[in-house]
Amino acid sequence: MPSIADAPALDLDLPPEIPDLRMPLLAVAAWAGGLAAIVLPAVAAVASVLGIGLAALVLARSRGGTTTVLAGCVLALGVLASALVRAEAVDRSPVAELADERAVVEVVGVLVSDPRPLESPYGDQVLVRLRVHEVAGRGLVHRVAVPVLVLGDPSWADEPLGATVRTRGRLAAADGGGHPGGLAGLLTGATAPVRLAEPDVWWRGADAVRASIRDSVAHRPDDQRALVPALVDGDDAALEPGLEDDFRATGLTHLTAVSGTNLTLVVGFLLVLARWCRVRGRWLALVAVVGIVGFVLLARTEPSVLRAAAMGTVGLLAMGANGRRRATRGLAVAVVVLLLVQPGLAGTAGFVLSVLATAGIVLLAPGWRDALARWLPRWLAEAVAVPAAAQVACTPVVAAISGQVSLVAVLANLLVAPAVGPATVLGLAGGLVGLISDRPARLLGTGAGWCVGWIATVARTGADLPLATLGWGTDGWSLAVLTAACLCLALAAPRVLRSARLSVPLVVAAVVVTTVPLPTPGWPADGWVLAMCDVGQGDALVLSAGPGAGIVVDAGPDPAEVDRCLDALDVERVPLLVLTHFHADHVDGLAGVLDDRAVGEVWTTSVLDPPEAVDEVVAAVAAAGAVATLPAVGARQFGAVTVQALWPRPAPPAPGPGDGSTANDASVVLVAEVEGLRVLLTGDVEPPGQAALAATLPALDVDVLKVPHHGSRYQDLPWLLSLRAEVALISAGADNDYGHPAPDLVSALEDAGTEVARTDEDGDVLVLADGGGVPRLRSRGG
Repeated sequence: MPSIADAPALDLDLPPEIPDLRMPLLAVAAWAGGLAAIVLPAVAAVASVLGIGLAALVLARSRGGTTTVLAGCVLALGVLASALVRAEAVDRSPVAELADERAVVEVVGVLVSDPRPLESPYGDQVLVRLRVHEVAGRGLVHRVAVPVLVLGDPSWADEPLGATVRTRGRLAAADGGGHPGGLAGLLTGATAPVRLAEPDVWWRGADAVRASIRDSVAHRPDDQRALVPALVDGDDAALEPGLEDDFRATGLTHLTAVSGTNLTLVVGFLLVLARWCRVRGRWLALVAVVGIVGFVLLARTEPSVLRAAAMGTVGLLAMGANGRRRATRGLAVAVVVLLLVQPGLAGTAGFVLSVLATAGIVLLAPGWRDALARWLPRWLAEAVAVPAAAQVACTPVVAAISGQVSLVAVLANLLVAPAVGPATVLGLAGGLVGLISDRPARLLGTGAGWCVGWIATVARTGADLPLATLGWGTDGWSLAVLTAACLCLALAAPRVLRSARLSVPLVVAAVVVTTVPLPTPGWPADGWVLAMCDVGQGDALVLSAGPGAGIVVDAGPDPAEVDRCLDALDVERVPLLVLTHFHADHVDGLAGVLDDRAVGEVWTTSVLDPPEAVDEVVAAVAAAGAVATLPAVGARQFGAVTVQALWPRPAPPAPGPGDGSTANDASVVLVAEVEGLRVLLTGDVEPPGQAALAATLPALDVDVLKVPHHGSRYQDLPWLLSLRAEVALISAGADNDYGHPAPDLVSALEDAGTEVARTDEDGDVLVLADGGGVPRLRSRGG
């Protein structure tokens, strides 16, 4: 008798499986309820949800699916009710009422976030979130349970998460008080905390592991020392801003924040260990649960961490049998549960990006992988498909947030993918082993450091490419076009990717576009004498000293931005570099000026404050083969430019108070003459220094004025107007927190007939000389 195995295979043309969309629709309904609570007043939110729900029920009766629609209405109302109740509890609390009165209070509460240092014009401070249990103010003591943001002095930096403390300060109303999950108030001027109770044992254990992870890489270079804790548990306190910008430009920020990827790697590692130890069946599920709980404690129980844990759990589901269906359903369940627990997540960018990235990986990546696997090894096809699907799904939201579209994100994620897993596992293992023995922990930390070193190299190299990012509008039409383009790409990708003849030329074209510098017509324009670089909230200016040469005055806060600007100006030699003072927004970009450029003289101010920045500048300049000195006395000629320092008065170098408070008014002030134009570059000099200059040089008349201190309100306006400048330049970051430039100052300059150019609106700015002593302006990128 022939067996079943001998029977010929039947060629059945089965219809494609219809996906079950019920659970995803319920998640959409829950999300809509959360958004309604955030966007609309309470009555309008309830009316909107009920109205849409009734309309959907009427429609569903004719087509079926009434049960699903009814369940969606219940979920939307549940999330909405949860959000409204939370917001009402915060807004009606005694803390919120005392905040409205700006009352001085004493509070007792538990730290629910790690203290985060904050640099401000008023000195170093610390931000920390406190869950307040008791508040005493206006002669009354109240028992409460509301969140408050504390702004205190550096003594708060040593307080551990989970500690119960008492402090005193002045309450102020906080933004987002009516937001579900918002703050009841802001406690300013908080006194040094008095610790009343130590954190619970699980928090102490998590802190011990986090500290051990940092210790295991303490011997590694700065980038590696900062990146390993950020990758393993989201501890990004030591990351330098320049590296963070590079990660942002290359689409790698998810690695330095707590994400589902972290949890998937950590719990996956624990499951592998458990299998090696012959753990099977339901005990594996217990190991996974313990791993998830441990990860949440290690990375902190903030809403973003809970979100990441949920998305990571979905990723673990996708790794199992029938993964795609289970992961889709799991993603929807995760969305619903998270919104019921934390309805405020509905309006956060992190939640949106997590859900979209996970959905892209679950829904798009399998089809793209199968298409690529027709002509690529399956492992390589999957390595390409996963980051590409996540990036396409997130691109419109990322563009709405940043105004940029990363063109190198997929390639960057592909290049770092082999290092992410080992770095995470070795970093965690180093932290755990370090609790027992330092030497093997340092060995594991070295391995993790090598891995993250590669990741940092990819980020820096990718960010330096000529077209790493593409600027994109954040208005509705621009985002609609981008969303439509991403949808078309998602639909067309399987057809394109299955053919090597189509895919390879497209990849080659993308590589050429991102790596080959594209000419910018008319930039730099002929006859340019001065450039004001758009470096964000900071200063970086360049005087043209001849072909390939430029005098650089200040370096801005970001090495990548000043390097970009100098490259665009074809500046290869810097005969003179002037650092007007040592604040970060003028010197932190120094590495970008020194990168592959010959530097001659370096001038700095005589006030050596703040000392940490002075040490870093001196070391960086020495490494470049130059020496930092005080400005020369009298006029000096550098190519086509004559430069003379006017301020501060000649004096030997001297330390300041150490907090940088005297640095602004000690800024080096220069007057330069180039191609018949007189230019005054003022750094951040303040009214006392401006008044001294007015007394010393009462007849000073210039063509171009660099407005002091980014156009702040704190100016000697009569002196500025007495200069009779035809052009005023203001370097300020878009949407900065300082209100720079002050509208009254800009109006006064314009009313006096001065043409004002500002980097926050105009981007990079050139001053052109026409030979007749009249400056003209040209800008790009505004």
